[in-house]
Amino acid sequence: MNAYHTNFASLDNFEKGSIQMIQGKASHYVFSNIFEVAKNAKPYDKTVVGINQKYVIESVRAEGTSVWYTCSHDEFLISMDGEVRVEFLKLPQAVDASIEGTQLAGEQPNGKPMGYVVLQQGHQTILPAGTAYRINSAKPATVLLHTIKGPLSIEKWADICLK
Repeated sequence: MNAYHTNFASLDNFEKGSIQMIQGKASHYVFSNIFEVAKNAKPYDKTVVGINQKYVIESVRAEGTSVWYTCSHDEFLISMDGEVRVEFLKLPQAVDASIEGTQLAGEQPNGKPMGYVVLQQGHQTILPAGTAYRINSAKPATVLLHTIKGPLSIEKWADICLK
């Protein structure tokens, strides 16, 4: 029986992938490495690495403490490496539903503390609509955010896609 070993990538230890073309051109396919994108990003830049209609997956470099964010719809956050802490505030008023995607919640939003979660590699949390949240990571880490494309989403396909 063959023994298989899974290697989990991280911000400091990843191998750039590739695709084998059977037909067409590589430029017709989106292919990027979330760890490479995060490694080359500023802390808490939200770089789009996948898109399906209005929904996006964003690679985010978590490092230090982020600003407060909010959203008019649920979002999901997955820790891909390292450990991140996410704090939550329940906002007293509804979030502007005319703005889709993540938006800034202000320097110190007026809200009731709801607690926090600590995510380690592979852990996921919901970022509920109507809350403010901020992320903290003592060491640089990669997180994926599933949301709707919004004002903080950064698209730079020419820089991150395999050519």
